[in-house]
Order: sequence, then structure tokens, then C-alpha cells
Amino acid sequence: MNTILKLLVPCRLALQVQQRATRLLPGLLHRVPPNLTYVGTRTMAQRSITSFFKATPPKPVVKEEKSDQDNGIVNGDNSPGSPENGKTKRPRLESSDSDLSPKKQQSPADSKHKKKRVKRQRIESSGSEAEVSLEKDVLVANIMPDTSPSPDKPQIKVEKQSPKTYQSPKSKKKKILTELNNIKKSPSPKKIKKETSKEEAKRKSTGKEDKSDEKSNEETLSPEQLVPEAEYEPSKARYHPVRDACWARGRPVPYLALARTLELVEATSARLKIVDTLANYLRSVLALTPEDLLASVYLCLNQLAPAYEGLELGVAESYLMKAVAGSTGRTLAQVRAGVAREGDLGRVAEAARAAQRTMFPAPPLTLRGVFAALQDIARTTGQASMSKKISKIQTLYVACRHSEARYLIRSLEGKLRIGLAEQSVLQALAVAVTLTPPGPGGVTQLDASKGMSPEQFKARVDANALTIKSTYCQCPHYGRLLGALLDHGVAGLPQHVRLQPGIPLKPMLAHPSKNVSHIFDRFEHEQFTCEWKYDGERAQIHVPAGPGAAPDLLRAAVFSRNQENNTSKYPDILRRLPALLKGSVTSCVLDCEAVAYDTENKQILPFQVLSTRKRKEAREEDIRVQVCVYVFDLLYLNGDSTVHRPLAERRELLREHFQETPGEWQFATSRDCTSVEEVQQFMEEAVKNSCEGLMVKALSGDQARYDIARRSHNWLKLKKDYLEGVGDTLDLVVIGAYLGRGKRAGLYGGFLLACRDADSEQFQALCKIGTGFSDDALRSLTDELRPLALDAPRPYYVSGAAPDVWLDAAAVWEVRAADLSLSPAHRAAIGRVAPDKGISLRFPRFVRARPDKKPEQATTAAQVADMYLAQDQVRNSAVAVNNYDDFY
Repeated sequence: MNTILKLLVPCRLALQVQQRATRLLPGLLHRVPPNLTYVGTRTMAQRSITSFFKATPPKPVVKEEKSDQDNGIVNGDNSPGSPENGKTKRPRLESSDSDLSPKKQQSPADSKHKKKRVKRQRIESSGSEAEVSLEKDVLVANIMPDTSPSPDKPQIKVEKQSPKTYQSPKSKKKKILTELNNIKKSPSPKKIKKETSKEEAKRKSTGKEDKSDEKSNEETLSPEQLVPEAEYEPSKARYHPVRDACWARGRPVPYLALARTLELVEATSARLKIVDTLANYLRSVLALTPEDLLASVYLCLNQLAPAYEGLELGVAESYLMKAVAGSTGRTLAQVRAGVAREGDLGRVAEAARAAQRTMFPAPPLTLRGVFAALQDIARTTGQASMSKKISKIQTLYVACRHSEARYLIRSLEGKLRIGLAEQSVLQALAVAVTLTPPGPGGVTQLDASKGMSPEQFKARVDANALTIKSTYCQCPHYGRLLGALLDHGVAGLPQHVRLQPGIPLKPMLAHPSKNVSHIFDRFEHEQFTCEWKYDGERAQIHVPAGPGAAPDLLRAAVFSRNQENNTSKYPDILRRLPALLKGSVTSCVLDCEAVAYDTENKQILPFQVLSTRKRKEAREEDIRVQVCVYVFDLLYLNGDSTVHRPLAERRELLREHFQETPGEWQFATSRDCTSVEEVQQFMEEAVKNSCEGLMVKALSGDQARYDIARRSHNWLKLKKDYLEGVGDTLDLVVIGAYLGRGKRAGLYGGFLLACRDADSEQFQALCKIGTGFSDDALRSLTDELRPLALDAPRPYYVSGAAPDVWLDAAAVWEVRAADLSLSPAHRAAIGRVAPDKGISLRFPRFVRARPDKKPEQATTAAQVADMYLAQDQVRNSAVAVNNYDDFY
């Protein structure tokens, strides 16, 4: 009904205009044509109205109200509703009142006796008297076709005017008041000039800029003033942490800002430039959004949490390929072909995402959103967890822009491949906090290097870097480190972040030594000691303090060399802790080696036996491989860190506060040697007792401290495979190759090597090798081996692994290894030592190619079996190894 009323109101208006014209020009009525049409008015045509009523007949009105004036208006016209045309009379509409007909307006007294009417609809063309007069003039012009000038008739000119938009008096009044207020608020040009001159005079007199004004202007940057995210470049010279950023103060950091930073880092080979680029990005985070600093550091390192929390993504490359293929409409075969061609799934995903067009783009990714999503993916477990992970990955992937897809997929793979080490990240953090220092009140200075010489600035950076790295080494927890850095600055780190039981620190590592004489060259005129190097797993035992003066054994933990929590793997070690600790110990951190041990024969077992233990959630009643823990260092005792004390003092404290239990807890066998003969003799004893070799350590002085997270020259390792004439060297045949990735893309990155079985004339796979190659050597070897590629393996190849490319057995290489061990994956000498297991090499390294040898002259399977059985640890525990063959 409302629609019909809206359509009829313009027609009603036209009829009322005719009525006024009748009253104003009565002499012209006899000239009205029989079929009057209203041309030029902004109303509905009568022909359209007629067709509308024919298509949709009006509903009958129950009550009709007529007046003589209404009848005159309707019947005086040849309208579709007039009786002259033989049609029914159009009923009166209740909503047809208009401001243009004052006779129809009723008094308030009359309106009380009538029904409530429908609210009047506002019409654009009925808002002003000018429009009414225009309609009247147009109507007269159409009624009088004779437009010749006459002295007794006024000449009417009709001009086309654009339709006007209705504005209510209230809105017009509001607009005028707003303009007046703006005029009152705006200062005069003289006043502006006067204030500007005062500010300039003030700055000239002080000689300094108003930093508060500068800071306030930077805080109120409009979105138009921000750098576009795709053009963000933290590697530019004279980088400003606010003006050159691509996000506003207090806003979340866009993930594209980090992706652009990683992209520039990847394209840079100079380490100093890499550090500067990352430092500029971190400066902007510190100044604008310090809440995202932790996520920035973790994503730069491709981590989600501290290592001991064990938060890993657990997404295989094949599932990532499926996610990319499903999101871009490509087939899995196309994605695999792209990865084989590029050697990098991240670049393939970036190219696929760039070629994809979406109707409704997803919201841009933020740094904190991506970090939270990756943590959520890592914590997703249970039934159908992999499908849930893929769904979340696709949600992130379809929202990627530019290079975001590359680094998102690489983060999910666990390999960023940009050459950004953790030490570089810590150095960049030191540069960032030196230039833009945080504090309790936040960042108050955007560039603290002003007024400092390059030497002074470098000294300040080095001091801050040493403080940050030393603090992180003692407490490798970025949440604690960065939280204290933002709250207390660099100077407050040593007081608020310290070594404490429960947070594993990165262990000190040793440099390899090739001969005994190198030891005396390194420790000339210094005291050193030699310890047996046990073939086991590094174990860092933490015992926190409990209530009172007793240790809290329930919260004790065992951590690996890589800071992984192995507490559930060694429940037997934790049960034996009371036998190790004396009454004087309330808390401690011990550096140890967990070694597989034969309790009956009192003999150390090979590492491969230890690897058969269950990795997590092991129950002590199900454990069949016993371990003996060899303690060799003390890092924390009764609330104090001992890492800065010399080894001689740490070893004395260790033997004073802890006690040995044969077969369970033992101190590392050591000897303070003073000659080459003593070192060689001690080395032979270590090898005979199933040890890898010797650890040579500085005993006293400043160099005898425990260097956390460092591969220090204060510790040297002398392994049997490093000594000339002691290590096992084999001549092996190359039968397969693996496609290189990252830096080795386009080359062969790894190879499958085999020995020859003379009895069956087979080449049996012995190991995979990927170390010992220089870039030039790898390129040369790839060129030599590519012509040997095969479509399928030869019938006489025996291998449990399938390389990317099979090669014809033609090239012979000399390889050195640390040990030989049994393996279910390789088939070398299968059946000679174990019925269903072969032999493989541990830590194989390429020595050189042997073009002088033919494949028939390679090391045989019988020789490999003899080398395995000749090992001291195998010979000493031959019976024990057979007992644990089923658990490999």
C-alpha cells in the first residue's frame, strides 16, 4: 500500500498544479486540449499510471471521503479515473495531503474526529516555492502552444534546471552554524604569523629543537603519511624508527613488515648489514609497539617458545604441499615439480599465492596474530589433529601478501634459510637498544647516538651486547630477558635475570683437535686435565630448592644438550638422586653424560644401545637398558652460580658435596697429564673402555671458567676418528643422490653410498653423506655425476632408502667415519652380524674422490662387518648387544 501511495502522490501534485493554473488563468481553459499531458514535470506519466492500474488493480477502499472541490479536480480532467472515459472513479487517498494545497489542511479540532492517518511521505520536488512556480510555468507553456510575442500577453521563458535535493530547514540551519563556528575558531593570518615567529625565536635562542613537539607529531601520523607496507625498507641509511615505519604507534606490527625485513636479510651476505637491517626493524618495534618485541625475536629465530617447553609445529613437508595445492587450485604434482625445480617450498608457495586472485581479500596478517596461530597449530593434538592443522595453515596462507607466504611456509617447515643466526639476533637487539634505549617509562629517545663519536658508539654497543649475551646464556628464556629489558633497561638485566634451576642453559662445547701435539701448543705453560669422552647423551640435571633447607626432588628435571626436557625419559635417574646428593646440597645444576651401562659386566655399552630407550613417558618397570650417569661439572650450587669459577674449584666442590654410586653415579675419569706420552696412553685406555676419546680442559686461570653456549678453545676434544691412523676410512661407491635445497638448490646436496658384496655381486647401501663438501667441490661433483643418472635403480642395488636420483655405479669416494653401527634402514653386510639388520656409518665425512679405483675395488661387505666387530665397544659388549637387537 505504501508503494502505491508513493506512486500516486506525484500525479496528485500535477492535478493540484492544474487547479491553480485554472484559477490564475481562467481565460485559457477553453484552449485546453482534450488529451492533456504534463510534460517537463518531475512526475509519473499518465500512461505509466494507466498501465500500472491495469497490471495491479487498486484495493477497494472501505470509506471514501469526497468534497466538491475534489470532484472538481478529478472530473475536470481527462484522467484515467474520470467518468468521461467510462472508467471507475479513483478513490481518495488518505496520504495525499500536500503543502501545496492549503485548502486541504485541517484544523486540530477537525483532526480529532478522524482516524489516524498514515505518516506523510517526504517528496523532493515539494520542498520549495521556487519548484512550485517552475512547475506552474512549465504547465502554462505546455497549455499555450502559440508562443509568438504579443503586447497583451506576457512572454514566458522556460529554462531547464537541474533537479534540486531537498534540505530541511533544520539541516540548513545546522550547516550555517557549523560554518560560522569554523570561521570563529580559525585564527587570523596575522595571529598565525605572530605565533610562528615567536616559536622560531624561541628555538633560535635555545639552539635546540622541541623534542616533545617532534614526538607528538610523530605519534599523530595519519595513515596517509605512513610508509606503504610493501615499500617498507629497514635497510635504508639514516633509518628513522617512526617516520620510516609502516605502522602507527600502538598498532599491531604487520606481518609484512617482518617478512620484508627477512627478505632483505636473505638478500644480504654481509653480517654487519644484516645486523643493521634487523636492528632498524627492532627499533621501530621498541618505539611503536613494544608488546610485539617477543614475537618478533621468536619468529626471527623460527621458534615458538623456549626449547625446554618442547613446542614444535610437527608439520611435514608433504602436508604443507597439500595445503598449498588445496589453497591455490593446483595439483600436488605441480607443487612437487615446483619444489624439485626451485629447491624451496617457500618460493613455490609465494609464486602460487601471487598468481591467485580472490574476490574478497582476507584481512592483513599481523605479527602477533601469526605468532599466536603458529603456537595454536603446535598445540593442536588428538584425533584429526593433522587436518585441523592444515585447515589453520590454509587460513593463514590465503591471507598472505607479497613475500609473507614464503616465510610463513618456511616457518612451518622449521627452516627459514636466511642465514640469520641467534648470535646475530642478539647483536641486532644490542644495537637497537643502544640507539633506541627502553626503560621504565618506555622509549624516551629515538636516537641516542647523537653527540657520540663512532668509537664511543661502538664501545657502547659492544658493552650492551656482552651484557645481553651473558644474561641470555645464564637464563636462555626470551620472555624473561625481553621483559626485564623493557622494564629496567640493559643495565638492570644482571640483577633481574640470573641462572636458576628449572631453566636449562646452553652447554659449553669443545673444539676438535687433530693430534696430541696441538694440545700442548694450545695449553703451553698452563695446567690442563684430560677426561674420558663418554659415548652417551648429554644430561643437564636441575634440582631446585624446596621449603626449608632441603632440595625439591619432585621438581627435579633432566635436560638434553639441545635444552629438550628429557625428564620423562629418565625416571630411573630421578629416583636415584638422593644417593647422589649429600646433606649440604639444597639446590644444584650438574653437567653430566648419560651412558648405557651393563650392570652385570660393569661395562659401558655403545650409544646405539642407549638410543633404544623410549623417548618420552617411560615407566621404570619397563626399562631394559640401564644407564650410568657420569658427572663432570658443577654449574650451580645452593643458590649461587659457579660458572665463573675455574674448573679446579668446581671439581673440588663437586667431589665435596656429591658422592659416587658404582654403576649409577660416577665422576668422569680424569688425569692431569704433563707429557705427550701420558696423553697417548690415557687415550688408549679410554678407547679400550668403549669411550670416544678424550676431553682436554684448562684447569686453572681465567680460561678455566665455564663458557656457556660457546664452542671454546678452552676445551678440546680428541676423538679416535680424528687421529691419523686410528680412524676407519672406507672406499665406497655412489649409487644415488638427493636434490639440494636452500643454498644448494640446483645441485646435489646429499649422496647415497654403498659397499660391494663380492659373493652376490651387489652394491649394498651403507650410509647417506652430506658433509665434508666445499661449494666448489659440490658443484664439480654434481657436474660429474649428472651424466650417470638412471631412470630406475639397477637390479643389483640393495637399499632400504630411495634417493631422488639413482646413479650408475661408477664413482668411488674415500670416506671417514667415527663409528660403525647396526641399522635397520641400510643393507650393508646384512646377515653377517645381524639376521635382519645392516651396518651403517656414524658421522660420515667426505675425504676425497678416488678416480684411480674402480667400483669392483671398493670396500667389501665382509670388510665392513669385520670393522664393526673389531670396535672395542662392540667387542666388550658383544653379548649385551645381542640382547638388545630387538629394540633397535
